[in-house]
Amino acid sequence: QVRLVESGGGLVQAGESLRLSCAASGIIFTFYRTAWYRQAPGNQRELVADILSSGAINYADSVKGRFTISRDNAQNIVYLQMNSLKPEDTAVYYCNARRQIAFLDYWGQGTQVTVSS
Repeated sequence: QVRLVESGGGLVQAGESLRLSCAASGIIFTFYRTAWYRQAPGNQRELVADILSSGAINYADSVKGRFTISRDNAQNIVYLQMNSLKPEDTAVYYCNARRQIAFLDYWGQGTQVTVSS
């Protein structure tokens, strides 16, 4: 019943921008810690950005100042605006919603972002 669907990935040149979207069904994002993760081949999955229940937003140092996470509560969509993309940003990007106390942890299928130099 719960489904997270990412979209917006693609192939871009270094310095260009992409906007990723994550649409949820079966849950309401407002009630979850929401986040974007990414994973490149051979690497660990890493946290890119998240929005905590308090409303606080965190970014990985590698994307700070370039990426922006946001949430449209009316449409139940989480976004990741990615500007000034670099080749090292190349990865599969995953949407995540978590409510740890309730043992709930949901993931999307991922969307590929490829940045060429």
